[in-house]
Amino acid sequence: MKTMTITLSLAALLASCGERRAAYDATGTFEATEVRVAPEVSGKILRLSVEEGQRVEAGETVALIDTMALSLEREGLKRKREAVASRRVDIPSQLAAALQEIATTRNERQRFENLARANAAGRKQVDDLEGRLVVLEREVAARRIALEEHNRGVAAELSALEVEIARVEEQLSRLRVSSPISGTVLAKYAEEGEVALAGKALFKVSDLERMILRGYALSSQLSRVKVGQAVKVFIEDEEEDGGRRAYPGRVSWISDRAEFTPKSVQTRDERANLVYAIKVATPNDGRIRIGMYGEIQFEE
Repeated sequence: MKTMTITLSLAALLASCGERRAAYDATGTFEATEVRVAPEVSGKILRLSVEEGQRVEAGETVALIDTMALSLEREGLKRKREAVASRRVDIPSQLAAALQEIATTRNERQRFENLARANAAGRKQVDDLEGRLVVLEREVAARRIALEEHNRGVAAELSALEVEIARVEEQLSRLRVSSPISGTVLAKYAEEGEVALAGKALFKVSDLERMILRGYALSSQLSRVKVGQAVKVFIEDEEEDGGRRAYPGRVSWISDRAEFTPKSVQTRDERANLVYAIKVATPNDGRIRIGMYGEIQFEE
């Protein structure tokens, strides 16, 4: 009777182990997209409005490096641009008096031509006015060319100044440090008042709403797995029946090379010498943490 009881207990234990082993196809650890945010230029940190655990949005300016020198340079260039622009001349207004004189001279010439036809005036007066009109028109043409050349020079100077201002503006934009992704600040490496170095991280941010479970699949399982395939992801949760909480997942990457099985990896079958790494993307409701173990079940 005692022997039968032991046998039944062993059978039940083996059955429960078999059910547990069949509940998943692979395991792995959770990762998240992590970005170390660093300034592109060196300078004193005037503002760094992030704290560990704080959520930031993509494009949100969270740090400002000292901008005094560049701001003064930009202001000087703008003043110079105003001074150069004031040298630009209004050609029509500059030529208005000369054009009026030409119009008056033409009217006089026409009047004396009419008088000459009636023998009321001499031809010499008409010729003098004709010569005067030619001189005035040449002077106006030359003056117009000179004024247009002057304005072209002013325009060239303004164009060069615009380039300089744009260069300074671009450098100023680099002094405003923003988060490239929306996520949670995991670590803060600097404080306001410190000197930041170009390329040295100020803080680390991670997108914890979309986690990646990196696991390993046997070569015999690859025929059941493909990129984009829906799978089930499980984590340990004592509040759930069976001690596991399920999440929807989707295979986002499969390695094209086999590697030796990491010591920490467990699979449904006995560990093999070679496995293939896979990544499964899954949404996070706040319960999943970086480094937690998760289980993967390939849906048929």
